[in-house]
Amino acid sequence: MRKKIKIIFVIPSLVPGGAERVISYVSQNLNKKKFDTTLLVAGYERDTSYDVSGVKVKYLNKSRILYSIPSFIIYFFKEKPDIVLSSIGHLNSAIAKISSLFPKTKFIGREATIPSKRKNEKSIHRFNLTKLVKSSYNKLDILVCQSDDMVTEMATYHNLPVNKLIKINNPISKLGDLKNNNSFNNPKKFITVGRLTQVKGHLRILNLLSKLEIPFEYTIIGDGNDEYKKQIFNKAKELGLFKNITHIPFTKEVDKYIAEHDMFIQGSFVEGFPNALLESCVAGTPVIAFDVPGGTKEIVEHEVNGFLVNNNDEEAYLKYLKDTREWNPSEIRNSVYRKFNKEKIINDYENLFLEILNDN
Repeated sequence: MRKKIKIIFVIPSLVPGGAERVISYVSQNLNKKKFDTTLLVAGYERDTSYDVSGVKVKYLNKSRILYSIPSFIIYFFKEKPDIVLSSIGHLNSAIAKISSLFPKTKFIGREATIPSKRKNEKSIHRFNLTKLVKSSYNKLDILVCQSDDMVTEMATYHNLPVNKLIKINNPISKLGDLKNNNSFNNPKKFITVGRLTQVKGHLRILNLLSKLEIPFEYTIIGDGNDEYKKQIFNKAKELGLFKNITHIPFTKEVDKYIAEHDMFIQGSFVEGFPNALLESCVAGTPVIAFDVPGGTKEIVEHEVNGFLVNNNDEEAYLKYLKDTREWNPSEIRNSVYRKFNKEKIINDYENLFLEILNDN
């Protein structure tokens, strides 16, 4: 009987986030007859926001990736994995730098963003992510990208060989509540879900909403940088919108909230693969999003599950905010389910793991 393929999935933490959700989900849903999987978490068990009952989990209880590197090395020497898959730029770089110590292990990185488009964004990290990507990613055997734009970015801007790049979109991890009506609330209800960071474009959404001449309510779900959070709510007060806004820092019922709203509105300047946008379509709630670098255009089909607006065309965005057409929630869900269902995406990962070992 062929032995199972041993895979270690490495993630900085299990706090709320797209990469955290996807990696924990994939690690739990691989074929257990073929794969022996472990989720290795650099951070603390107390921060866990996802159900990880379907996979072995090892917490290192470290506050930074830098402090975790010796523990990574010790754990890999002990476990002798066939494959290590890491996600998020600074962690990918750290794992790539120690990969040469394990010549019998295949190392796969999963990129979560488009570094060159975010190089001017304030970061909590004390290093330049773009420089780290260029200096270390060539040491990985494969880099998983979430979108076509990300593949192009890594091949052109970071000079990675095309044969080291593969696109695998994020999966639909949950089929929650489906919106049960296609008529709008009065007042109209908008929602945005995502970290409170500059790149998500909350301020430009507020500027657009301030020009609306119809009654509306706006729910923001997400937490983040305290300084930027203050900017958002100070701007809302300045524009006279504060009374229209409900802020929910964190909830495990995102799909329920989305289904109760009329439209999901996204103001991002760049995206990796926007999971919240995908969740909105799964709930049957149409979206309005700017066509920005990343995976947005692979989710949003214009006038099928929402509106895709040329970046910076705020006049068109405002027009769609006022749109009153009726939508079919089931059709919106189906538009994404056929492309991003669990079976397809998990199969893509399993095929990648089998192929990378066969190439050896």
